[in-house]
Amino acid sequence: MKKYIVFLFAVIVISCSKDEFSEQIRLESKIVVEGWIEEGDFANVLLSSSIPVTDVIDSTNVLNHVIRSAKITVSDGETFEVLKVKNDKNRVPPFVYYGNMIKGEAGKEYSIKIEYLNRIVEAVTTIPKSVQLKSADYVKKNATDTIGYVFVKFDDPADEKNYYQIATRIDSEEPIFVPAFYGNLDDKNFETSSVSVQINRGVILFPKTKFTPYFADGDLISVKLRTQNKEVLDFWNSWQNEIVNSRNPIYPSNTSLKSNIKGGIGIWAGYGQSTLVVKTPPKK
Repeated sequence: MKKYIVFLFAVIVISCSKDEFSEQIRLESKIVVEGWIEEGDFANVLLSSSIPVTDVIDSTNVLNHVIRSAKITVSDGETFEVLKVKNDKNRVPPFVYYGNMIKGEAGKEYSIKIEYLNRIVEAVTTIPKSVQLKSADYVKKNATDTIGYVFVKFDDPADEKNYYQIATRIDSEEPIFVPAFYGNLDDKNFETSSVSVQINRGVILFPKTKFTPYFADGDLISVKLRTQNKEVLDFWNSWQNEIVNSRNPIYPSNTSLKSNIKGGIGIWAGYGQSTLVVKTPPKK
């Protein structure tokens, strides 16, 4: 299976202006967190240290910055669980901290505490109530095309404030759900409660093949509608802005990425979720 660095939080490069350059490279690297817990599932955390702007960015250097020996504790306020770490060869970096005791529930608050060397990193998140996908369909512009997009439909609860993220995963190609490009949604922008959205494939770092924003015949696509809170939406919007502005998500144009991590950088997110599988025509 192809290996990918899926999100920014395998690595964050510290960027700086010329005037700040000498001082910046002397700063201590930061602990970078990408952690999440979904309704009906257990916690997952990717952990690394930030990479100075002077370093070469490749898969080998990324592995040198992975943190494999931290103590990560997740709690729902009643139960405390220390996450285990496993080697997942389908990912780069291949190390994932995971839980198997505390399962995500809508409406609950979840804290995370990371202890590494002399540092402590903490964050808190909540899981919003899930909103169910009504449908997800693979649509081509022309019948003879071998590529297309996915359209999803769902009903936004009129009496609730909701923030959404749509993510996709192609079976046998992607080991994790990838946020769709422009797939972070605030329901204040919906004209009606009946929502129909085109899904553009999300950006993958270090892909084995050239990135394309569409899907193709032969793909088996899992589509996930996540509900998230405002601070998680703000993080993913800032991450998306870096991609748009710099055109290279490995090198942020500035250090404006939002974060809810105390003592580090990154995101600890709680998600409600609804998933559908989309089958495309066989590849010719």
